Amino acid sequence: MYLSFFGLNEKPFSITPDPRYLFLSERHAEAMAHLLYGIKEAGGFIQLTGEVGTGKTTIVRSLLAQTPENAEVALILNPRMTAPEFLLTLCEELGIGVPDSAAGSLKDLVDILNDYLLRAHAGGRRVVLVVDEAQNLAPEVLEQVRLLTNLETNTQKLLQIILIGQPELRELLDRSELRQLAQRITGRYHLDPLSAPETVAYVRHRLRVAGATSEIFTRRALQRIHRLSGGVPRVINILCDRALLGGYSLDRHRITPGLVRQASVEVFGRRAGRSWLLWSGAAAAALLASGSLALWWLAPGWLPAHARPQPNTHAGARPVPPTAKPAKLQQAPVHRSRPTATPSLSDLLRRHATQTTAQAAYAGLLRLWGLHVASGDHPCQQAARHGLACLKDQGSLGELRLYNRPAILVLTDSAGHTYHVLMRHLGETHATLIVGARKRRVGLAALSRQWAGEYEMLWRPTGGHVRTLATGMSGESVRWLRASLQRLEGVDSSGSAGNVYDASLTRLVRRFQRSHGLTVDGIAGVDTQVAVSGALAEPRTPLLLGAEGNGG
Repeated sequence: MYLSFFGLNEKPFSITPDPRYLFLSERHAEAMAHLLYGIKEAGGFIQLTGEVGTGKTTIVRSLLAQTPENAEVALILNPRMTAPEFLLTLCEELGIGVPDSAAGSLKDLVDILNDYLLRAHAGGRRVVLVVDEAQNLAPEVLEQVRLLTNLETNTQKLLQIILIGQPELRELLDRSELRQLAQRITGRYHLDPLSAPETVAYVRHRLRVAGATSEIFTRRALQRIHRLSGGVPRVINILCDRALLGGYSLDRHRITPGLVRQASVEVFGRRAGRSWLLWSGAAAAALLASGSLALWWLAPGWLPAHARPQPNTHAGARPVPPTAKPAKLQQAPVHRSRPTATPSLSDLLRRHATQTTAQAAYAGLLRLWGLHVASGDHPCQQAARHGLACLKDQGSLGELRLYNRPAILVLTDSAGHTYHVLMRHLGETHATLIVGARKRRVGLAALSRQWAGEYEMLWRPTGGHVRTLATGMSGESVRWLRASLQRLEGVDSSGSAGNVYDASLTRLVRRFQRSHGLTVDGIAGVDTQVAVSGALAEPRTPLLLGAEGNGG
């Protein structure tokens, strides 16, 4: 409903678990790392708990997407069952055939499982059991789960078990009759709600994944969302979704604290009477049905522009805008010229087809960097001789905003014709394109309809060499990365920026990635390096954001 209004490709705040939207706070990242370690190496039990809506199920989905090739994972989502039913479900998840005669026998089911686990171990495969909502396990089922860890060789447990549940799981495992199970838990991790800075980063991350090209929520609105939600991701999602719907209903492209407060009324029901969204819709319908437009003209911004009715006019009369003063009795006739229609983006592209080639776009891009196209060489080769590197990728306007570099967009019209256009500036609602050697201001909604995400840009890697930076590496590129991240965090790095990629630099990289919606892995790939460079807004570098035409 509000997607095109905010320039989004999909709903960013769906409450269904989608690994693409996984946001790793420091605690989430630590839990994820230990779960992956448990799948690859450890034995026994791992326990992960968290309040409702803190992201446990999303972590499970992401965990399954990263399962090593030599691991088999059995996922049980609804553990409310008897011990034989639990073992039978485990066999079904692993694809083990069970004779009807063994379906109700604990001994037979355990023997079948043990035989399968031994064969998996001999074949170099690891078997992992993940139980979600584990707080619902009955004590007798938990005891049977504990007995499964007795299946082992002389050197290794045959089954790794991960229990995921609400805080009640901790209380359940604290019972004296389950102390033998509790003693076998090798890792305990609890997901706390997000902090205020993490909430801000979380909302921005989800918006970027959904294709947002501007900051839709104000800083104060995000602060209020954190206060109202307590940092619980599921509640954040619900509040943000309702606030976006409210912004759409009121024709506001920026979500303010007031809109968030109104959304909380709708979500939490803290005010008697109809909700504000339902009330506004019902009131608008009543006004339109009755034909009473006096209140409408007093509050013209009440509904989106595309939904506003035009006042009825009798012959020869002209509608009076809401802010106009009363007209004088006698007025000189006004002669109006017919406005010239603004050409659509498709019309512009077709009209300048010969000037929207890859060669022409690269010529414009090189000029922004102070270079000129030379005949015979590919533009990327010319750029490389001046310490620049070409980056060609598929992404979103939000990604280009993060990189903060002018880019060549590959556009396609309805007939399938392809055009290469240089994007010089990216604002909140419009972009400036170079079409026909002139700057053209184009709405982001119109641009998104003809852009599938393919782009090319230039950036300046340290030393002119493009390489991924990771733990254990050293050199000038590593020194630049550390100094840049310290500078972005407001830390004076003069004389203290080491040239070894150590644990402290890994933490700096992870913090930057988390706050900018990048994959949080502590590895500075090309995307992270370009984003760091873009955040620095270095001098003598053409920028995509800020004042139009800044930097060249």
